[in-house]
Amino acid sequence: MGLIGWLLQWPVRALVLLLVAAMPLGVELASFQAALWSAIAIGLLGTVLIVPLKLVLALPWAVASLGGLIAPVSWLFNWLITVVLFALAAALIDGFRLKNGLSSAVLGAVAYSVISAVFIRVLGLGDVEVIRAALA
Repeated sequence: MGLIGWLLQWPVRALVLLLVAAMPLGVELASFQAALWSAIAIGLLGTVLIVPLKLVLALPWAVASLGGLIAPVSWLFNWLITVVLFALAAALIDGFRLKNGLSSAVLGAVAYSVISAVFIRVLGLGDVEVIRAALA
């Protein structure tokens, strides 16, 4: 699907954000437009900041996971990056608010990641994430 698939992910992820906001996690969205801008921000921030965040976290990750030997620690560092991107998007986008601060960021990012991964796969738009992961 390439670029078209990547562009189609944004409205799907915006709908997922609205679904996450409907859950009692402390994530608030003012409108679909705010959800769309938030999904775009999360995607663009992830594209731009993934390498710098991995560089900043490389030494703690290497020590904590014994160089990647302990998979759950690697998984936690990836979730940490997801939470940072989610919270940063909430700070940048009007109408996207984390009512309970860090706990809303953690719960919202986890729900957003899991639900959007399911939706993207079901809709057949999942090849984009593999490409982006390979580039990082």
